[in-house]
Amino acid sequence: MSILWNVQVYDQGDLISTDVIEEAEVHPMTQHFESKGYEVRSELAWKPIVPDGLSPKLEISDSEQSTIREAIGILESRLRTTKAFTSPSDVKQFCQLHIAQEKDEQFCCMFLDSQHRLIAFERLFRGTVDGASVYPRVVVRHALELNAAALILTHNHPSGLPEPSNADIKITQRLKEALGLIDVRVLDHVIVGLDGTSSMAETGLL
Repeated sequence: MSILWNVQVYDQGDLISTDVIEEAEVHPMTQHFESKGYEVRSELAWKPIVPDGLSPKLEISDSEQSTIREAIGILESRLRTTKAFTSPSDVKQFCQLHIAQEKDEQFCCMFLDSQHRLIAFERLFRGTVDGASVYPRVVVRHALELNAAALILTHNHPSGLPEPSNADIKITQRLKEALGLIDVRVLDHVIVGLDGTSSMAETGLL
């Protein structure tokens, strides 16, 4: 999985540069700037939510929110120019950055073109993911409006593990059948939990 880091460069205590890069690039970049006499600080571009009772709740500062938005922008740019489904780690991280911090359950869709590149990320429903709250006709309408050829579903479990429930599996099947009528493929359903993500495609549930 490609992990993103926030790297900041300081000159005599003053911040002169900040960038979000992949983990493999952190050490070379650090060496480069330190060799020129600069101070380099690095940290993960996002922090996972920790369940209450296990450790103190992480508060997201304005600077961390800014870093998350920057990381989302990098991944979104990558997914718009490459085949999204050929990089499942980018897709999972993209979904996690978007909705892992949400206190309420959010049901979203990544609409893709015929080359599986990202057209749009849409938050469509809020609340419990079941037959009463997720409407296939709404997803179908958005797919038609965006001229999507495929999509990836994602939603978060604010207070649980990233394991699909029976309701998750059922609504995924309903959406797959409804979208199949207009020749739009459901490539995956990514569940975002407190301690990671799970892919229904990778686990054979799709």
